[in-house]
Amino acid sequence: MSNYGVCGDYKVTYQEDMEIFQTRFVKGWLYGFIVFLYVIPLFMGHYALYVTNQIGIAIIGALGINILTGYTGQISLGHGAFIGVGAYASGYLTANLGFPFWIALPCAGAVTAMFGMVFGIPSLRLKGLYLAIATLAAQFIIEYLMVHMEFITNGVLGLLVPSPSFGSFTIDTDLRYYYLVFTLVIVLTIFAKNIVRTRPGRAFIAIRDRYISAEVMGVNLFKYKLLAFAVSSFYAGIAGSLWAHYVTIITPEHFTIGVSVEYLAMIIIGGMGHLLGSIYGAVFMVLLPEVLRLVSDIVGGYLPEVVNLMAAIKEAVFGVIIIAFLIYEPEGLAHRWQMIKAYWKLWPFSY
Repeated sequence: MSNYGVCGDYKVTYQEDMEIFQTRFVKGWLYGFIVFLYVIPLFMGHYALYVTNQIGIAIIGALGINILTGYTGQISLGHGAFIGVGAYASGYLTANLGFPFWIALPCAGAVTAMFGMVFGIPSLRLKGLYLAIATLAAQFIIEYLMVHMEFITNGVLGLLVPSPSFGSFTIDTDLRYYYLVFTLVIVLTIFAKNIVRTRPGRAFIAIRDRYISAEVMGVNLFKYKLLAFAVSSFYAGIAGSLWAHYVTIITPEHFTIGVSVEYLAMIIIGGMGHLLGSIYGAVFMVLLPEVLRLVSDIVGGYLPEVVNLMAAIKEAVFGVIIIAFLIYEPEGLAHRWQMIKAYWKLWPFSY
């Protein structure tokens, strides 16, 4: 029988230790939070909904790169390009071929997964900085294709993408899109949580920690590295599809190397190897420009010349924050949250 002491909680079976929601309090808090997510948009303005929708799409993309980089240890500098593949695939299927959105969405993920596996082939021979350079090459190759495959992407002129619809019901408002995005966020987060608890997930972690030992134990490095690229790219494709149908016009400038760096920064700030880190990092990176814009509006009233420098200041602040996290909180916000929970879980005997 499981006993719970005055402080902390204790498990006596492996099944109890592997439960996702280990206490009634956690389950109740989670269910309450989900209800909160579905109720709060009714009280939000249009701009707040727009920013929140961006956060939701970023969370899906960050979950993908965290599975690849955080859990499998395969550095990727091409995530922004894979998001672009999903965006153009979904846009082409709906705008040019007349596919309904609910079919184009998973198809975009599947197409992007195939791209990810193709560019993930070098991961068998490359690791670390060399793999990062290989994925950087993938970023530039895909960017080139976006510009020059005009029969699909319409080049630099941009591709017009219709709003999502289910039959006669069109998702053409920020509020409706919010429910679509965050329903997918919840589903894909649960899916990612279960992936890392399965045999492939354990293989990912083994490859990240000691790839030679993993191979000695019988882990097929080529198979699981490609699988990690496929799953990561699938998430990127879903995020790209949602982004394309939300902004309704996409151009190659939306999926540059800067986007890839931002997604890598999300998991560095949030915490690599933590699914919560993907969420924290996405929220942080989407809200950062909004906070800087607000500061610019306030300071601009007193120092008008500062407004002209905000673009450069934003990049400088972005770089300083990444450096600060690498130095002072290398395991990210998710690790800090775990430390806070551990302290209060065992309080007052936190030693």
